[in-house]
Amino acid sequence: MSKPLRFVTKADALKEEYKGRTNYWLTKPELTGAKDLQVCEATLPPGEGHAFHTHPELEEMIYVLAGEVEQWVEQEKRLLKPGEAAHIPAGIVHATFNSSSADATILAILSPGASKGPFMVDVSSESPWDKIRGR
Repeated sequence: MSKPLRFVTKADALKEEYKGRTNYWLTKPELTGAKDLQVCEATLPPGEGHAFHTHPELEEMIYVLAGEVEQWVEQEKRLLKPGEAAHIPAGIVHATFNSSSADATILAILSPGASKGPFMVDVSSESPWDKIRGR
């Protein structure tokens, strides 16, 4: 790694293509040297989202910057607007969907900066997560 960044612009961010959109990682160990923090800005187009999953070793805070998201933490759902957030402890199933007609932009803040096991485990095809939004 070259010298860790202390100031990060969107142009400096680590870009990750995910399901037809670009996520912007503003801090990860390989970018800033952060050991205990990851921050990602993601824009969810209308009808898109991040299906039910867990981060086995990472806790997460999802903070809404613009638009509105349908946020699930286990089997509880809330509509979050700008300035609102959800905390997800490590290993807890959660999902974020944009069920509105406009883009929604979130910051996903995760800790620690790295994990030994998988970053994410998709459980969206497992019961009850495969049917929960239809209730």
